[in-house]
Amino acid sequence: MSANLTEGTVQDGAQAAFSVQKIYVKDVSFEAPNAPLVFNEQGQPELNMNLNQKVGKLADDVYEVVLGVTLTCTIGEKTIYLAEVAQAGIFGLSGFDEPSLDAMLGIHCPTVLFPYARQAVSDLINQGGFPPFYLQPINFEGIYAEGLRRRAEQVAAASEGSTVVSEGGNA
Repeated sequence: MSANLTEGTVQDGAQAAFSVQKIYVKDVSFEAPNAPLVFNEQGQPELNMNLNQKVGKLADDVYEVVLGVTLTCTIGEKTIYLAEVAQAGIFGLSGFDEPSLDAMLGIHCPTVLFPYARQAVSDLINQGGFPPFYLQPINFEGIYAEGLRRRAEQVAAASEGSTVVSEGGNA
């Protein structure tokens, strides 16, 4: 799906265009709250990853997409480390119809940003004195499809809840 989106669905006969204007780290944080004692901890570490995305319109056909990755490592109740990266990019998207634009912002842009975020998280963890950790590839198309499904369910639930049945009579 994303391969044909780069060619785009055109709007008003215009050719769809996608460009990466800038990629940058918007925010970064690393904490090892129990260091140096944590380096002697025994046990199986548990990793929890949180992924989020924000999209903002900067100008006509120019968008900022921020991919947030938070990785928390714990052993038992003790936090070993917390790595947070907000990897951002400025993208030019013109000539796309609304559904294609939404898909480009929800699939293609985070796919472009992810390798940068993955490297930043890996570097933070390594510089924190911990063994390297490499985030596995993420299927942003699947995440986007799940989001569309949830939105459709919410719209359906809202329309069912707001259905008014008229019972006749004069007011």
